[in-house]
Amino acid sequence: MTTNSDSKYNIVIPVYDGVDLMDVTAPYEVFSWLKSKCLKSKDREQEFNVIITAEQNKTIISRDNFKMLPDMDFDEFNRNELFSNLIWIPGGSPEALIKMQNNHQYMEFIKRQSATAEYVTSVCEGALLLAYAGLLDGYTVTTHWAFIPCLQEYPEIKVADGYPRYVQDRNRITGGGISSGLDESIAIVKLLVGEAIAEEIQLSMQYFPDPPVQASIPKVVKGCPLD
Repeated sequence: MTTNSDSKYNIVIPVYDGVDLMDVTAPYEVFSWLKSKCLKSKDREQEFNVIITAEQNKTIISRDNFKMLPDMDFDEFNRNELFSNLIWIPGGSPEALIKMQNNHQYMEFIKRQSATAEYVTSVCEGALLLAYAGLLDGYTVTTHWAFIPCLQEYPEIKVADGYPRYVQDRNRITGGGISSGLDESIAIVKLLVGEAIAEEIQLSMQYFPDPPVQASIPKVVKGCPLD
């Protein structure tokens, strides 16, 4: 793989064992459509790459035991002198989140990539990894509704009111729980290339949600599941 040029835009998703499956596959689906549609567009010179990376180039097992293989590990990513134009941090099980917070290689990778990325993004509990790294200080953010109390433990972070699907504060974009990543990633497409292609992707995916049930998020959530 070659070094970044002005025509290449790397969307990087660093994964880990215990990751939430849809936190990875939802944005991967949307951003893959973005890559495909922009390659076919004669008036767009920029090429979008979606890169799944991990600490080691081995099978990653999601929270629900789905197996995936990263495109490359962190060492290969660095050897190829790549960088993240946009980094997307997925959430995971509480056990996985605690493990990643204490994983020097993972935390250093997201800190280093976030330092130069155009956009630093997360979905679900991925915001807790960014928060732990100090990358959300001074920003308004959100996460999965059950983990809002975890974010509230960080005094330098402002937690958005209610339970928005996603929140953008300057170059930080954070999503709510799991399926929120679909809304968030489509919003990112709109931000990067405009509404027309975002609508094309929505239509291609037939993303017109109409759930058969109408559960409600609790008005009050107490206690951080990581404590």
